[in-house]
Amino acid sequence: MKKEKQYSSPYSLDGRLPLRTAVPLGLQHVLAMFVGNLSPLLMIMGICGITAGEGLGALRLTLLQNAMIVSGLVTFIQLYPIGPIGSRLPIVMGTSSGFIGISSTMATSMMAGVAAGVITTDALAGIYAYGAIMGACLIGGVFEMGLGFCIKRLRKFFPPVVTGTVVMVIGFSLIPVGVGFFGGGNDAADYGSGPNLLLGFITLASILFFQFGFKGFPSIASVLLGIVVGYLASLVMGFVLPTTYLDAAGNTQYYAYVTQWSQVDKAPWFTLPSLLPVHLQFNAKAIIPMCIMFIVTAIETVGDTSGVAEGGLGREATDKEMAGAVIADGFGSSLATLFGVMPNTSFSENVGLVSMTKVVNRFAIATGAGILVLAGLFPKLGAVISIMPQSVLGGAAVIMFASIVLSGIQLITREPLDARNTTIVAVALGVGYGLSITTSVHEQMPVWLTYLFGGAGIVPAALIAIILNIVLPKKKQEP
Repeated sequence: MKKEKQYSSPYSLDGRLPLRTAVPLGLQHVLAMFVGNLSPLLMIMGICGITAGEGLGALRLTLLQNAMIVSGLVTFIQLYPIGPIGSRLPIVMGTSSGFIGISSTMATSMMAGVAAGVITTDALAGIYAYGAIMGACLIGGVFEMGLGFCIKRLRKFFPPVVTGTVVMVIGFSLIPVGVGFFGGGNDAADYGSGPNLLLGFITLASILFFQFGFKGFPSIASVLLGIVVGYLASLVMGFVLPTTYLDAAGNTQYYAYVTQWSQVDKAPWFTLPSLLPVHLQFNAKAIIPMCIMFIVTAIETVGDTSGVAEGGLGREATDKEMAGAVIADGFGSSLATLFGVMPNTSFSENVGLVSMTKVVNRFAIATGAGILVLAGLFPKLGAVISIMPQSVLGGAAVIMFASIVLSGIQLITREPLDARNTTIVAVALGVGYGLSITTSVHEQMPVWLTYLFGGAGIVPAALIAIILNIVLPKKKQEP
């Protein structure tokens, strides 16, 4: 007699799901982070002169391919720990955008210094600068692993009022990103155009339709189904609406909803990853500030871990989970440099997806990690995902990112919202986050301080919350 397989629930952390359920749920996570996973790498490669032109085009494709493979592998480790490395929580890992500011500054200064010295060509100077960034990130990742082993001792500085504030700021900082996607992408020539906004609303409405109009699988896979509807709508719009327009300079531009299938045609069917595609360089001027930046990303990972535990599991993260997440963050970042990829950290976008859908099953998330690896090994698959209009992703992102804010509020209200806790949250949000998003006040700040303020506000708000939690006296308990 054939034994019937026993499957778990998507809302259960452990256990297997049938592939017909797990694959779509995992694909949701891939779609939520795909663009964000490659964007930081594209920006830094552009600054270093690693372009699609002759000579460096092959290196560029190799690095993008490696970025997808590494994020999938490190996600596996986060889900299924190797010793102390990994949290065992539904955390998706990807290329961190937090390192763009410091890496771009390093690249610019190093390219100028190297070009003025022994290396005279811009291309070689850019390769050296990129290698120095990789070397600094390798050391920084090891440094962050050390921080992870100390999390238990540091946990007292992260009560719910602090971690909740950090989670809220992560959500607030991502909402403008989601709105930017909704409009078609801030860098798009047709940003904010009617077709882009229409696509965003179609995706958003479709997600709500599947989430609340159905029960069972369509409801828990509402984000994936909404994105599929939005993607299909973009194809239909390409058939029935004008595909080009004239910009302010009179140049012909394509609307962003026009999918560029030529990129899929050009992508190879199968390629293997390349180890050390760029030689690592070790420069003290790059290593020291990069280690400081890894303290910053460790704080963000603490917030992401708290957000996943609260939003998906309805509880606080344990010391072991928190430590494992930070250690995996550092390990993944060091591993990424061996493949020429920028640091891999927990992806806040996917924290929002977990908080919204409550799907925490590790096997389901692992199928998403598998899809990322396949997208790296089979570039045509990655190309199909990469040409999705950003406004389609934006329709999902605005809900997911707002869900992170709500998870932060849930964390904060785990303790009584008395005058002390209210003050901590208000000052951290008002001063820390407020100063960070008001970029005009950064002009007179030292460069090292602007790295911390960075535009997202996560670190300054976290530091203020931590300090106030230490110095403000707690209300004495009545005898």
